[in-house]
Amino acid sequence: MRSATPPVAKKSSHRANPLPRCEQRGCVLHNQAMEHDDILRVATYNIHKGVQGLGPARRLEIHNLGLAVEQLDADIVCLQEVRKLNRGEAAYFDRWPDVPQAEYLAPEGYEAVYRTNAFTKHGEHGNALLSRWPVLGHQHEDISDHRFEQRGLLHVEVDAHGRRVHVIVVHLGLIPGSRLRQIAQLQRFIEREVPSGAPVVVAGDFNDWGLQIKQMLARFAMYEFDASDAFTYPARLPLAQLDHVYVRGLTPLSLHVPKGRIWWRMSDHLPLIAEFRL
Repeated sequence: MRSATPPVAKKSSHRANPLPRCEQRGCVLHNQAMEHDDILRVATYNIHKGVQGLGPARRLEIHNLGLAVEQLDADIVCLQEVRKLNRGEAAYFDRWPDVPQAEYLAPEGYEAVYRTNAFTKHGEHGNALLSRWPVLGHQHEDISDHRFEQRGLLHVEVDAHGRRVHVIVVHLGLIPGSRLRQIAQLQRFIEREVPSGAPVVVAGDFNDWGLQIKQMLARFAMYEFDASDAFTYPARLPLAQLDHVYVRGLTPLSLHVPKGRIWWRMSDHLPLIAEFRL
């Protein structure tokens, strides 16, 4: 595992119009977590590369997403479809950030870890993790199943309240068979890289509309908090929960999805927030 890098210095200037506080928009802030040092709050969010819409109508949402990530108030934020760079969009949008998106989105005092999954004509994008707690190390593994989809997992070890927690950020494929093979590879990765009995969090966009992956993960003791209304996709009219936070060695406590126009305008997914007892 690669050793941790120093915290990224926080940018200024893009917090001019703060979002309403999460609790005013149906996002339950972790008041209990602030009082108890054994609660871990994890959010996962597919940010759609910081841009919404198509063609001339597309709009830059990365600034609003920066505000949104702060309002999630999570100890760990797992992000998918994060751009390291895109020369085409940087030329098109006047206010394109001059730093990679993971660094731009990291709230003050957080460490940002990013690794590329896909290389494109104009740049590259991948998974990222933002941590309130110290990052002890990180690594990346390619989980691409075929040449038409470049996928990867990001493994980050975090010191949460003095306990080592292994967090894996995933963005699985669009083809059902690919997802099953990627989950099998994830299982092998955990067996190889994570000590037996160590707490594990697997979070991200699973792209799964059914229960097959949930059942596969349960076979190696990975569970999530079950909530009947935690739909995250499509953001405007959520019909399915494509985004999940599974854990081993932690106790699921709650699950919540912020909803409303202010959230569905920023991405095609809604964020998912889960709390666990360490």
